Amino acid sequence: MKIMCVIGTRPNIVKMASLYNEMKSRNDINPIIVHTGQHYDKNMSGNFFHDLDIPEPDYNLEVASGTHTYQIGQILLKFAPVIDEISPDLVIVVGDVNSTLAASLVTAKCNIPLAHVEAGLRSGDRSMPEELNRIVVDQLADLLFVTEQSGVENLRKEGIPDGKIHFVGNVMIDTLKTHLKKAEESSVLRQYGLSKKHYALMTLHRPSNVDNPKTLKEIFEALNEISSREPILFPVHPRTKHQMNKMEIKVSKIKIIAPLNYYDFLCAMNNAHVVITDSGGIQEETTILGVPCLTIRNNTERPVTLKCGTNILTGIHKENILRNYYNLPKCNKVTPPLWDGNAAKRIVDIILNSNQCCQKKTVKVVQHSC
Repeated sequence: MKIMCVIGTRPNIVKMASLYNEMKSRNDINPIIVHTGQHYDKNMSGNFFHDLDIPEPDYNLEVASGTHTYQIGQILLKFAPVIDEISPDLVIVVGDVNSTLAASLVTAKCNIPLAHVEAGLRSGDRSMPEELNRIVVDQLADLLFVTEQSGVENLRKEGIPDGKIHFVGNVMIDTLKTHLKKAEESSVLRQYGLSKKHYALMTLHRPSNVDNPKTLKEIFEALNEISSREPILFPVHPRTKHQMNKMEIKVSKIKIIAPLNYYDFLCAMNNAHVVITDSGGIQEETTILGVPCLTIRNNTERPVTLKCGTNILTGIHKENILRNYYNLPKCNKVTPPLWDGNAAKRIVDIILNSNQCCQKKTVKVVQHSC
């Protein structure tokens, strides 16, 4: 069985790593990696393949950064010929980025079975580009692999038949559990002069936070105050760095550094006093690690991290961010249902046992029909 694995960003690679290695261990599956190029340089993606023990992509579409419409349009144009060349039995997409949406549209148009890993997550905020991507991809997918119970409920409300929905756990946590021990060998804390549990780790990249001058300045007012209490390590996303320079954002004791590789970032996250972020996946990883997470957003598509995890929604205003920082609860490691490191195995078992994925839905696809 030829299975095409589509990735486009660093989080996509982390989510796909355990799944790829599980498929590679099965004699009857030939996994093929296609990187759209949405994030692709040595810091943003390249080193992750080596760190996570997966090969470089079989295909790289080299789409690179750009507007939402540019990225989606370029992937539509470049992905269809790859589908035609490979003629896969199944295409797997992960997450909610532009690469996920575009690859899903092409796959559906070409009548190839589609699996969505991390299906059913909803924030309820359609102003988020990711929310629209999630909704569309889930309507197109034949197999929907869900990380938490809220995803099952969301899909049912949207009319997805139960036969397509599979609650399997979280492949990102599979990857974390596999690599955590090795990550603790990282020298990242020593490199930046940090002591365990005496610093904050920060990420910030969502357009709603970094593209609005008033919002970004207010967020950094809070962060600058926090940095007077403890160091903040900030591996800055290129988009955020550009916006900070453009808006002349001033920082005091925040350690702004280049993006970290997977092991360094995991080590920094595991040993932080608190993580401050607007990322989705980090809400999940900190839940498993038992590290307090302040999410600078008004909503989350991962409510399990609020119910039984370490995640706290702060909103975007300075006073709320600071109030939550000064009142951090004591956190314990909690494992949400099925976040046990075996999600990839469950997914591959379901794929192999599914009649939907044993044969294509139509005869051989030709490029012009896509």
